[in-house]
Amino acid sequence: MLDRLDHALRTTRPERPAVLTASRTGASRVRATRGELAELADAFAAALHARGLRAGDTVGVAVRPGPRALAVLLALWRLGLRGAVLDPGAGPDVLRARLALARPALVLADAAAQAVAGWARPLARRAGLALPGLAGLGPVATVGPRLPGCAPALDLGAPRVGVPARAAVDGAADAVIVFTSGTTSRPRAVVHTRASLSAGMATVSSLFDAPGDEPVLGGTFFVLVPALTRGAPVALPAAGTRLLTRQLAGLRPCDTYLTPPRLRDALGAGARFHGRVWTGSAPAGAGLLERVRAAGAAEAWGVYALTELFPAAAVESREKSAFDAAGDLVGTPLPGVRAELDEAGQLLLAGPAARHRYLGEEPDPWVRTGDRARLDATGRIVLEGRCKDMVLRRAENIYPGLYEPALHVPGVELAVLVGIPADDGDERLVAVVQPQRGADEPALRAALSEPVSRMGTARPDEVLLARIPLSGRSRKPDRAATAALAARRLART
Repeated sequence: MLDRLDHALRTTRPERPAVLTASRTGASRVRATRGELAELADAFAAALHARGLRAGDTVGVAVRPGPRALAVLLALWRLGLRGAVLDPGAGPDVLRARLALARPALVLADAAAQAVAGWARPLARRAGLALPGLAGLGPVATVGPRLPGCAPALDLGAPRVGVPARAAVDGAADAVIVFTSGTTSRPRAVVHTRASLSAGMATVSSLFDAPGDEPVLGGTFFVLVPALTRGAPVALPAAGTRLLTRQLAGLRPCDTYLTPPRLRDALGAGARFHGRVWTGSAPAGAGLLERVRAAGAAEAWGVYALTELFPAAAVESREKSAFDAAGDLVGTPLPGVRAELDEAGQLLLAGPAARHRYLGEEPDPWVRTGDRARLDATGRIVLEGRCKDMVLRRAENIYPGLYEPALHVPGVELAVLVGIPADDGDERLVAVVQPQRGADEPALRAALSEPVSRMGTARPDEVLLARIPLSGRSRKPDRAATAALAARRLART
């Protein structure tokens, strides 16, 4: 699909807007046209080729989502280079360990990423040649505006003679490395090949087959690439909630992609939606999807996806709301995705879009999701909780994800079940519920009493109303922090 995108940018109305951002009033501003994106990708490809980078080499990328990041991706694809996606906010120790594992020949970083990572001052002292304390792991080059103390700028004026139009590599070649977890002593990184990356983007494209000229709102590559390939302009979501609300009102996108926390914030600010709304990367209950539809969306979809396989399944709000059994329905596996359960009930996934391997490990066709699940009579995936989140109470294994969906009654924004140590060495099961803004707490507690009473032996010992801590780029509930919060609250009572 990246080959198709590269061709489409040059041949399908290159003067049309490609990437949009929101002005202070919420109106759309053109960040780049289709032709400008193609030109920028050519300049990046020439610059990387001039530095001696060749197919198979690794390039670290710490560039904020937008035209430059997309142009870098296209350039890497064209030259057959492997991109290692770096999160500058991960902290210097984690970043150092990840770079030591990936060993990029070059790191491309914008000024903001260098500032967040604290690179700028050390780079100034060391003539901008390498990341601080990372001698031998490759130089750094700045893309975009360069601020004092940043690494030298990548030369986008390099000659384009001799730059290959397309690298002589096949689908089995590595395309991207994405770090997911692991300690500083043993980082873990997902490796996608050119074939698996293309398959994932093709699945996304088939999932939302929309008119080519209607705008789309979303910031990930899996949104940008399929939308731009079919000719649709893509708007990057505004960072602030109020501005995002105005952006949605002015743009009226046919498809909107936001994480559940961003959806909740937008709904709280009175946002109105249009067309189809998609969400994933963190739990999205039926209540949240129904609220999105009530705010104007024609359809509201939850997408079950992992870094190792994107996307795996999807479910629309009506189907999710009609599901009245225990657990979290995430939908039927998408075409090409195979789902099985291991002996412990853990969900295993495989398919063309599945990662090839973890960096430094042997290939494995099956992705071990870490999610406990079951497959219903029609083959739909029903999650029952994270395997590692199991709570042991009175010698019984309790999987929170099996019961949490029932807690999302009207007025509940988010709910999790956590275990906290009890005095006798057992665990106390606590339901921590985050009310929607303006919810009546006595009425909410009354509404929760009915689903809580149906939990049987998994009935929580306590129900606390509190704001649930979030963590990570996808802003998922931080269970460890929530358990600590619950322990503090209960200690005071």
